[in-house]
Amino acid sequence: MATFLYKLGRFAFRRRRFVALVWVALLALAGVGAASASTATSGSFSIPGTEAQKAFDLLEQRFPGASADGATARVVFKAPDGQKMTDPAHKAEVEKVVADLKAGSDQVVSVVDPYAGKAVSRDGSTAYTQVSYKVSGMELTEETREALGDAGKKAQDAGLTVEIGGDALQAAPETGAGEIIGVVVAAIVLVITFGSLVAAGLPLLTAIIGVGIGVSTIAALANVLDLGSTTATLATMIGLAVGIDYALFIVSRYRAELAEGREREEAAGRAVGTAGSAVVFAGLTVVIALVGLAVVNIPMLTKMGVAAAGTVVIAVLIALTLIPALLGFAGKRVHGRRARKQPLRKTDAKPNMGTRWARFVLRRPVAVLLTGVVGLGIIAVPAASLEMGLPDDGSQSVSTTQRKAYDLLSDGFGPGFNGPLLTVVDATGSDDAKGAVDQVVTTVKDLDQVAAVTPATFNRAGDTATITIIPKDRPSSAGTEDLVHAIRDSGAGLENDTGAEVLVTGATAMNIDFSQKMNDALLPYLALVVGLAFLLLMVVFRSVLVPLKAALGFLLSVVAALGAVVAVFQWGWLGSLFGIEQTGPIMSMMPIFMVGVVFGLAMDYEVFLVTRMREAYVHGERPGQAIVTGFQHGARVVTAAAVIMIAVFSGFIGSSEQMIKMIGFGLAIAVFFDAFVVRMAVVPAVLALLGRKAWWLPRWLDLVLPNVDVEGEQLRKQLTDAPEGDASDGDAPEDPDEERELVRV
Repeated sequence: MATFLYKLGRFAFRRRRFVALVWVALLALAGVGAASASTATSGSFSIPGTEAQKAFDLLEQRFPGASADGATARVVFKAPDGQKMTDPAHKAEVEKVVADLKAGSDQVVSVVDPYAGKAVSRDGSTAYTQVSYKVSGMELTEETREALGDAGKKAQDAGLTVEIGGDALQAAPETGAGEIIGVVVAAIVLVITFGSLVAAGLPLLTAIIGVGIGVSTIAALANVLDLGSTTATLATMIGLAVGIDYALFIVSRYRAELAEGREREEAAGRAVGTAGSAVVFAGLTVVIALVGLAVVNIPMLTKMGVAAAGTVVIAVLIALTLIPALLGFAGKRVHGRRARKQPLRKTDAKPNMGTRWARFVLRRPVAVLLTGVVGLGIIAVPAASLEMGLPDDGSQSVSTTQRKAYDLLSDGFGPGFNGPLLTVVDATGSDDAKGAVDQVVTTVKDLDQVAAVTPATFNRAGDTATITIIPKDRPSSAGTEDLVHAIRDSGAGLENDTGAEVLVTGATAMNIDFSQKMNDALLPYLALVVGLAFLLLMVVFRSVLVPLKAALGFLLSVVAALGAVVAVFQWGWLGSLFGIEQTGPIMSMMPIFMVGVVFGLAMDYEVFLVTRMREAYVHGERPGQAIVTGFQHGARVVTAAAVIMIAVFSGFIGSSEQMIKMIGFGLAIAVFFDAFVVRMAVVPAVLALLGRKAWWLPRWLDLVLPNVDVEGEQLRKQLTDAPEGDASDGDAPEDPDEERELVRV
């Protein structure tokens, strides 16, 4: 591996114009594809293998005229205190709104008159009209949205309170200036780390190119592969973070090789051969974690993971090829002005911060280990109170019209009105379809937590009916979940009695099934990802205990991060600091998604930091000294990489979409815990306590595992044994007056 990457690095350095041209061409090609593609939609959502999805599919077959994927909106009216919506003046205003909505857009399928549709509350204070559209909320035109927003303004002028809810108001997530701030912070950290604007700009430039290619490709294929709008945001988040980090490690190692007096082409080759090997395996762990999301068997999540993994692969390839090419263009400017003027650095210089910290941990490994483990354990306590669900209008900010409409409907019609359950009765196996449906209605009415049951609606063939059930409690409550299970439990007996199959679907039932599916998939997914990565790390480190320690450290950091997410988003602690106006359940996909992404990112730092220790140990240093050497060369760069990744993820906390906000916060806090507590404190403490046992590998396993030479032992031996001049493959070095430049590291 190291030898191949060494040759690749030297090739990219020598043929830098060709390599740069290839990447620019790929960026242009992806950009043209994205520009010519139609706008991405929200993506279809399905949960294969669940009752809610089975009922949804049945509805599409038996009720072909219904627009199951179309957006809906509820325009809610509330009369002034002491008045009723049935008053003639208010009724006239509502009828005008209904007429305006029907004529406002050709995307409208139907608008229900609240008076004809019995959509007026019992006390008469509240009424609503439901608007159905031909397309999803993401596909609605701006004219349609404006018509929806303008429809109720005249009614407001007449004294009515008018609010709008539903997914018709859904728009592409707005990310604001958060990501820009994250990139600016990353730039500042890189300048401080390298002391050179050119060196700092290389990781940023290559990361942006990689993300540009990845996101443009996603945009070009969005409609073909049915990729949701969130997919590109996730790919940007992951790709930008790892792209900067991977380039950072290559550039840092290149400067270290130059500091030892090597020629620029040779330094580029060695940097890619050593640090590049770590980049490859770190990238593989991230790809495994993201692609592994396929085990959940939710197409939307699988596509998000694969798309983000593709962006990571691009980041790895750019780090291995474009970075050495750009280093060839940079010349002396890869170092700061002060560094270029300085001669050889003194060998007796004061130890850096990484060296001092490693020596401190070696003196007090037990105290450091206990402090890190106990501290993260305390932070993880809120995770025991985790409540999962999917966001609805009730989780919106109280200042939004969606939340106000949600509250008006709850006050006027009951909390469960915002989460109706759609029961589908398939009576094709029954001799008396109408009698079977009537029996279902009678049975359901007697269940607890049922507020109301609407009359059944049959399809044209008369063999399938839908029944809408209004729960007593809000959609995300335990009572509503119990009601869903109660209906399904009673359905088995009804099928035996009548021959009709009873299925429960609707947004609320889909959310419940989604949460259950995510819970059921968590342990298999964790076993798959951790197991594959464990084998991969055994190959990298030639050890059993080091990968085991890496996996256990990851579990500690991810549970602590999940505890922090619960404390902020569910309990509301420091919520205002992060722009969280409304607390609620943690999104169902958050735990498994955090496990996947954070595991891959956590292994990045494990590989980057411990590989340098392994390299020192293989070359003859004692275990304790190898830890110090690893921190001496890697701590500063790993710290910078972690700060950059935290800054990039934190930038997404400003997103208008709750899912993106929660993911950004969760990943940022997880990287903080893993990089600065687990990898910087727990890992060296454990390695110090294990000593030589940390690098133990059974002889039979050593023979079985392939030797990928991540630490560059075989490469170093090959270069040492080769006659002078052979390493360059016969090519004379460029700019020989620069080759012996000694710089500050």
